[in-house]
Amino acid sequence: MSGSRFIVAGALGCLLGLAGCTMEPHYQRPDAPIAKEWPDTTPAGPAAPAPAVPTPGAPDVGWREFFADARLQKLIEIAIAHNPDARIAALNIIAARAQYQIQRADLFPKISASAVEEVEKYPASVAGIATSSTGGATGVGATTAVDTGSTVFRYFDAGVGFTSYEIDVFGRVRSLNHARQQQYFGYVETRRTTQISLVAEVASAYLALLADQELLRITQDTLNSQQDSLQLVQMSFDGGVATALDLHQAETTVFTARASLAQYTRQVAQDRNALVLLLGVPLPADLPAGEEFDQQRLVTDLPAGLPSDLLTQRPDILSAEHNLLAANANIGAARAAFFPSILLTGNYGTASTQLSGLFDRGSSAWTFTPQISLPIFAGGANVASLNLAKVQKNVYVVQYEQAIQTAFREVADALAGRATLDNQIAADQALVDATSESYRLSDMRFRSGIDNFLSVLDSQRSLFSAQQALIGVKLARLQNLVTLYKALGGGWRETNAADAAPVARAAVP
Repeated sequence: MSGSRFIVAGALGCLLGLAGCTMEPHYQRPDAPIAKEWPDTTPAGPAAPAPAVPTPGAPDVGWREFFADARLQKLIEIAIAHNPDARIAALNIIAARAQYQIQRADLFPKISASAVEEVEKYPASVAGIATSSTGGATGVGATTAVDTGSTVFRYFDAGVGFTSYEIDVFGRVRSLNHARQQQYFGYVETRRTTQISLVAEVASAYLALLADQELLRITQDTLNSQQDSLQLVQMSFDGGVATALDLHQAETTVFTARASLAQYTRQVAQDRNALVLLLGVPLPADLPAGEEFDQQRLVTDLPAGLPSDLLTQRPDILSAEHNLLAANANIGAARAAFFPSILLTGNYGTASTQLSGLFDRGSSAWTFTPQISLPIFAGGANVASLNLAKVQKNVYVVQYEQAIQTAFREVADALAGRATLDNQIAADQALVDATSESYRLSDMRFRSGIDNFLSVLDSQRSLFSAQQALIGVKLARLQNLVTLYKALGGGWRETNAADAAPVARAAVP
C-alpha cells in the first residue's frame, strides 16, 4: 500500500514539474531594419537659430510641456475626454481585459454546486435487469406499479465538484493565456497611439484655425487699403487726372480682396467645425485666452541627434511587438496539441434514493474520473494548425519590421522639414519686408503723380501674395514640429491622471 502511495506521489510530482513549462519558442526581438541614426538634414545655408532656453530631451517631454498655449491645452484635455475615437480605444482596452480574464480562468477548475433528482421507469420485461443493480427484486428505492408490473426508480444527489478540468502539463492553456495577455497589452499601446494622434490632430487643427484667422485679418487690412486707393483713384478720375483704366484696375483689386475675404471667412468657419469634431463636444465658452499665431511657441524643439533605436518605444511599434509575442505563444499552444491531455472530473456530496434521507448519516458519496487523451490520427489538423501558427508569426514579424521602417521615414521626413523650414521662413520674411517697402514707395509715387496706378497694383498683389506665403510656411513649420513630436511617440511618456488614467501592466490579474 505504501508503495502505491509512493508511485502516486511521484506521478503527481512529475505532473506538477511538467506543468511549470511551456512549448513556446524562445522569443528574440527581430533586428530593426533601419539605420542606426537618421539622415543628416543640416541645411547648407545659414544655420537655424538655436533655442534661447535649454530644452529637455524628448523622453522627458509630455504634451503639456510641448504645447505652451493655455487654450490649446484645454482643447486637448476636452478631446481626450470626449473624442469618440479616444473613447472607443478605452472601451477596447476594457473588452480586451475581460477576454484575457476569461482565458485566464481556464487555468483553474470551475467548481459548481449541483442537485439532481433522477426518476426512471422500466417496463416489466426489463425490470429485473434494471433493479438487479440496486440489490433486490424491486431494488432499493424502487416501487412496482401493480397494474402494469413496471418499476419506477428514484435517485437524489447533491454535491460540489468540477468537470473536465485540464491539467496543463504541456502548457497549452498557459500559452493561450499568454497570447491573450499580449493582445491586451497591444490594445493598451493602441490606445496610447490613438491619444498621441488625437493630441497632434487637435494641435494641427488649432494652428490651422489661427493661421486662417491671421490670413483673414491680413485680407481685411488689404481690402481696407485697396478701398482707400479706390477712393483716391475715383477722385483723381473725377478730376480728370486718372484714366478709366486706372479706375477699373483699382476696382479689380477691391473685388479680388473681397473674394479672398469671403474665402478665408469660410475657411475659418470650417476650421472651427473640424476642431469641434475632434473635441466631440461644442467649443466651450469659457476657454482661457490663447496666444496669437505669431506668438505660438512649441517650447521643446526636439534634438536631432537621437538614436533611431528609440523608435522601438513608439506605442504603435510596441503594439506590433505584442502581436508578435501573441503569435509566438500560439505556436506553443499548437505544439502542445500533439501531446496527451489530462482531464479531471470530480464531485463530492450526498446521494439517496429518498429525498428525506439525502443528508442522513452514511449518505456521503464522491466520484473522481481522470481522463487522458492521446492524439493518434486527426487528418493532419494538428500539423496544419502548427504550420498556420508559424506562418502567422512570420506575418507579424514582417508587420513589426514595416512599422519600424514607417516610423523611421516619418521621423526622417519631419527632421528634414525642421532643418529647412526655418531658412524658408527667413527668406519669406525678407520677401515680405521688400515687397512692403516696394508698395510704400510705389504708393508715394502714385500719390505724387509720378507713376500711374499700375505700379501700385503690382506692389499690392506682390505684398499680399508674400504675406500669404509667409503665413503658410509658418504654419507648415509649426505643424511639422507637431508631426515630429507624434513621430517620436509623443515623448514616450504616459499622460497623467487628469488626461486619462493609464492602465498599468503590473495590475493585470
